[in-house]
Order: sequence, then structure tokens, then C-alpha cells
Amino acid sequence: MTVLTILFCIILLVVLVSWAKMNPFLSFLIVSIIAGLLLGIPMNKVTGAVQKGLGDTLGTITIIICLGAMTGKLVATSGAAQKIAEVLVKLFGVKYIQWALVVVGFIVGIPLFYNTGFVLMVPLIFSVVYKYKLPAVYIGLPMLAALSVTHGFLPPHPSPTALVNMFHANMGTTLSYGLILAIPAIILAGPVFATTLKKIPSTPLETFRAEELPADKLPSAFTSFLTALLPVIILMGSAFYLNTDRSTGPVHNFIAFIGDAPIVMLISILVATYSLGIKQGIGMKKLAGLYGDAVKDIAGILLIIGGSGIFKEVLVTSGANNDITAMMQSMQLQPLVLGWLLAAIIRISLGSATVAGLTAAGIVSTMVLHDHTIDPNLMVLSIGAGSLAFSHVNDGGFWMFKEYFNLSIKDTIRSWSVMESIVSVVGLVGVLILNAIIK
Repeated sequence: MTVLTILFCIILLVVLVSWAKMNPFLSFLIVSIIAGLLLGIPMNKVTGAVQKGLGDTLGTITIIICLGAMTGKLVATSGAAQKIAEVLVKLFGVKYIQWALVVVGFIVGIPLFYNTGFVLMVPLIFSVVYKYKLPAVYIGLPMLAALSVTHGFLPPHPSPTALVNMFHANMGTTLSYGLILAIPAIILAGPVFATTLKKIPSTPLETFRAEELPADKLPSAFTSFLTALLPVIILMGSAFYLNTDRSTGPVHNFIAFIGDAPIVMLISILVATYSLGIKQGIGMKKLAGLYGDAVKDIAGILLIIGGSGIFKEVLVTSGANNDITAMMQSMQLQPLVLGWLLAAIIRISLGSATVAGLTAAGIVSTMVLHDHTIDPNLMVLSIGAGSLAFSHVNDGGFWMFKEYFNLSIKDTIRSWSVMESIVSVVGLVGVLILNAIIK
């Protein structure tokens, strides 16, 4: 009965978000309250579970996501992303310009949230397409594959960051594993798959031509690369040190302190404020406005994450999580495959990668926390990969790609939807290989 109740609630969530077009946070809230009542939580305790789920979830990740959004906004508006693109295009040359754009998408995608990265990078793609008279989908899809991979696999993006917290995983280790998986996923879903798309007709809209900053207004290449990659450098560097040095002295404690994700993001935004802001002649008043806009951009994402936390807490409070764990353990599916499959099913049903990842994580989190044979870092990546499966007509990213590239629905499915599915499957295979190696 418990499983049927949860299945009903997930279907209701799908209906509210996709068919009724209800706000995802409001949908989560309504479904969580209904689930709590149906699962036997007393009426006077339902709101307590709702408040605890929201507070526990947002209390640990709000700093990371907000500071990450601020850094990404500054990377975009300061011209740092434009500078990174120029340097790599010059380095790779016209012959390998597609690979240059892939590297740009990956580097810029680390600090930028997906929608921001998409809007920023698409005009750059079109400027290359117009300048060199190249097939738009063939040139552009690999860069967007890189953006998609960073969105689904790598902290400090919202879903991976929230999953790291839910599974008590290590941010630096998850990021390191994610980078290992990202390379084959991007190559296969990007440049390799794109070779089959050269004949897709696409006439990008003139509206989306890039408005570039003059060269004398751009930050230096060193400053641009360092600022964009600083969170990754600190997270990976501290994780490597802490995994090799088992001491408990002041140096170890200091590295652990600066390697903590909120501190990493605080250091990054402070460095960016100077290097891409003050040093470039941008006043603090304008920077404050940019940061305010960045927080507004991700407010909806934060609420969705909070909503998923409410749903998870209702399952825990009702005891339903124990029933789910027992059922899953009786199934023959490998836990990492099960996490991927749940996320993929919800993604295909709902369209939102963030909602899919967080909903799946809420269902399997108890199993991961109690079964110490499951690597929580790999579960984060498995669910992240599943949350990218087969984007189609119920996903906003599908329509952004279709409209920006001026494609038919058929060609959008043939290119965009298949690319996302390749990323998802390659991610799962990579997780299983890593799991075999680590064990």
C-alpha cells in the first residue's frame, strides 16, 4: 500500500507540473501534504515535517547556489566568457573550431547555471556559424552538450550540490569523479554524434547574433580562466590534499576549512568581485545590482530544491522510506542503476532535470545512507546522469534549442533529445565502470 501511495503521489506531481502547468514548488508542497496524510502522519505533525524538510534542505545549500549564481553572472557580464572563447578559438583554429567551442562550453558551464550558459553561448555559436558559413546544429550541439554535462554532473550546479548534501557525499570527490565522466560523455554526445547532423537544415535567427564587448574592455585571458575555474581548482585541490594527508594538524584543518563548499564559493565570489569587477572599472553599486539579479534568476530553482526536501522528509517522518528501502533491496537491480532509472523515468515524465534528480534522490536517499557498500559520490552522478535522459516537448531546454536554432520538432528530437540521452547513458556506464574500479 505504501508503494502504491507513493506512486500515486509521483503521478500526481507529474500531472500538476506537466499537464496543469502548476509551479513546481507549489506542486511539491501540495503533493507532500497529501502524501503525509495518506501515509498516516497525524494532521498536527504534517506541517512540522514540511517545515523541517524545507529548512534542512535549503539550510545547507543556499549559500553555495546563491554565490555560484553571482559568480556566473559576473563571468558572463564582465566579458570573461567572451575572452575565454576568443583565446580558445585562436588556439584551435577554424579547422577544429567545434572542439574549441566544446572547451568553451565546458569551462564556462562550470560557474554558469544552464539557462544562463545557454543564452550566453548560443549567440557565440551563431557568430561562428555566420562568420565561417558552417552547419549550425553540427557546430552548436557539442558546446551545448558540454553545458548539459556540467549542469547534471558537477557541483556547484543546483541538483548535484543538493544531491551531495542529501547523500552526505564529498563535494570535492564528487566533482573529481564527475570530471572523469564528463570527458567521454561530452565527446560522444558532442563532436562524435554531431557528425551525423551536418545535413539538418537550420537558419539561426538574426536576433540572436552576439553583441560583443570591444577588446579593450575585456579582462585578460589569465584573469578570465582563473576566475571561472577557481571553484574547481580549490575543491579538487583540497579534496586531493585531504585524501592523501591524514594528519589532524593546523595545516590539515585549514585546508579542510577552505575546501568546504560554502567557503570555496565565498572565496571565488570575492576574487571575482575584484578581478572581474573592481579591476575592470565596475563599481560596487553595479556589482550589487548584478548579484541581486543573479539571486532572482535562481530563486525558483531554490524553491524546487526545497520542495523536494519537503517530499523526502514526509517519506522519512511517515516511515515510508523504510518500506521503499526494503523493496529496493529485494529487487535485482544494482542500486546505482536503480537510482539512474528512477531519475530517468521522472525526467521523461516531468521534463525538469532538477526535479527529476531531486525526486529520485529523495526516494533512494535512505537506502544509500544505510547501505555503506553504495558509494554516495557515485550515486550523485548516477542520478545526475539519469536526470538528463531524453529531453522532449515537456522540457524548456528542448524548446529553447528548437526556437534558437529555428528547427522542426522532428529535427529537434533527432538532435537535442538524442544528445541528452547519449549523455545520460554514457554517464551511467561511466559510473558503473568507476564503481568496479573503486571496489
